[in-house]
Amino acid sequence: MGVEVVTFGCRLNTVESETMKTLAEKAGLEDVVVVNTCAVTGEAVRQARQQIRRLKRENPTARIVVTGCAAQVEPETFAGMGEVDLVLGNDAKLEAESWNGLGGAFGIGETEKVRVNDIFSVKETAGHLIEGLEGRTRAFVQVQNGCDHRCTFCIIPYGRGNSRSVPAGAVVEQVKRLTGNGYAEVVLTGVDITSWGQDLPGTPRLGALVQSLLKHVPDLERLRISSIDSVEADPALVDAIATEHRLMPHMHLSLQAGDDMILKRMKRRHLRDDAIRFCNDLRDRRPEIVFGADLIAGFPTETEAMFENSLALVDDCGLTHLHVFPFSPRPGTPAARMPQLDRATIKARAERLRLKGEAALQAHLDAEVGQLRRVLVEKAGLGRTEQFTLCELQPGPAAIAEPGEILTARITGHTARALIAEAA
Repeated sequence: MGVEVVTFGCRLNTVESETMKTLAEKAGLEDVVVVNTCAVTGEAVRQARQQIRRLKRENPTARIVVTGCAAQVEPETFAGMGEVDLVLGNDAKLEAESWNGLGGAFGIGETEKVRVNDIFSVKETAGHLIEGLEGRTRAFVQVQNGCDHRCTFCIIPYGRGNSRSVPAGAVVEQVKRLTGNGYAEVVLTGVDITSWGQDLPGTPRLGALVQSLLKHVPDLERLRISSIDSVEADPALVDAIATEHRLMPHMHLSLQAGDDMILKRMKRRHLRDDAIRFCNDLRDRRPEIVFGADLIAGFPTETEAMFENSLALVDDCGLTHLHVFPFSPRPGTPAARMPQLDRATIKARAERLRLKGEAALQAHLDAEVGQLRRVLVEKAGLGRTEQFTLCELQPGPAAIAEPGEILTARITGHTARALIAEAA
């Protein structure tokens, strides 16, 4: 076995895992398993520990490196595991020197095997931009890392540090390379992507970066943004979303709740009406746009009436794709010290939110039947529309299209999860 990377958590982790795999292979490492962890919930940490034990059972001779947000936040948790040979911080994992210098430096004492620095001392986002992911279909470009906000439920700033941005010129050059390498679609990723530019000279905003990419990379067919905080969307970004056909009409929003009191206790920067207004205004300007959102069920002090406001937000914002998180207290966060709900209530509310999301998805799928869509083929018989809706391609010309190809297809029906289409 060479180098295997196991990834938990967000899309940014997926991007960084690809970078680590490349660095470790270039360093000549063999029989190494890298576990890139997530710290967003206590359950994510538990799953990482469980996976580490399983990996060691299946690969008893492999050396195991644990990195990612959970390793950054609680390195002692993983250093204390006999299966783990090295705990690597979130900044060090993306530096070539970390991998070049490993060689035989495994299996040393528990304290020495932790290489985790103060993440808040990191001032730059390194230019570790990769050449693409997911075959030849869709490439991901990290333009930002870290977060300056301190939402009361969130441990991620302590795993990622303060917000740092990749300069626009470097991003444009990378997207040019990816487009030249055959990628039709590029996704901009980050931890708090709408804060991009605040640490750069002149404090540019994300809208300027998006418009610059669309202007200077004319061969780029499709551009996406992984997730945005709607209240931080600057006017140029809103204009780009509303008017630029190459910027895909799908926005995933960090909403978290639909009740104003809960939003304040979360220390979010928007209110319920702000989210509704954002969605309605963009839908008025670009009717085909769809919205996904992150929502937390069972935040401390949440009453039934407060939860009903979050449930109603799905309809009020016209959400289509939900990511539902049952609240999980993270030690060290203010929310962990607030009055907690019982787990049964949290679980039940999360299930109700998921059911609401499934109904919203079905309504979206129903409305798509009969439409012509441009589908990016991901693999044989499967692709994504402009709205990022999964699409199964019927036998015929559409089904044999090559991954990375964009074709025009007519939506003829749907399953419970995906559209059904045939080449138009």
